[in-house]
Amino acid sequence: MKPVHRRSRSRRLVIALLGVAALYLLIAYLTLPMIWKRHEERHHHALDGMPKVTVNADGIPGDALNVALVGTRDEVVRAMLATGWVPADPITLESSLKIAESVVLHRPDPDAPVSPLFVFGRKQDLAFEKEVGGSADHRHHIRWWEAPANADETRPLWVGDATYDRDSGLSHLTGQITHHIGPDIDAERDMLFGELEKAGLLERQYTWPGVGATQDGRNAGGDRYFTDGLVWVGVLKPGG
Repeated sequence: MKPVHRRSRSRRLVIALLGVAALYLLIAYLTLPMIWKRHEERHHHALDGMPKVTVNADGIPGDALNVALVGTRDEVVRAMLATGWVPADPITLESSLKIAESVVLHRPDPDAPVSPLFVFGRKQDLAFEKEVGGSADHRHHIRWWEAPANADETRPLWVGDATYDRDSGLSHLTGQITHHIGPDIDAERDMLFGELEKAGLLERQYTWPGVGATQDGRNAGGDRYFTDGLVWVGVLKPGG
């Protein structure tokens, strides 16, 4: 190859590398920061410093928080009911015996209680579920906590943990009777938001950093879960 051809090819290579470098600088230092800045400006301020996981009564980290809704209490309740979720009963002796009967005898208990978990120093404000297979042994369920009021916002933020109870048994950590969750908690998050979107209840939605990507997370019952670590945030249509 003649020297002039080698110089020409080298020149084209340098130009191509400079072009790639310029594109990288444009995306990394201008485009993405602008997108993230707009994203930050539109997020609910109660998300700043939001807890990443629940804890149980003993302070052991529980389920990861993976969903959030912006709306009044009535709007959240109406949205859940409109998408087929049933409010969970409070835990009493009667409701505990009822769920035990449902699990042992495989009888329906669509409003069975869910165990208390804690965020913001208190147990869930709301809890909903969807029974699967006619027994409380298997169900989709979600707990909601209202975040502390923020003067910058007109409507409150609700954070939640959407999980699937795959069976009941003993906690791997404490030996207490409990439900065991399915590992794919992102699937539960995606299902909920798919239902809300299909019902036309969302004004907009976005993601927020949560517990972080993990393939071997563990809740208070010792159950493994995996997730991309993102919280999906939905802004409910006012009055929806």
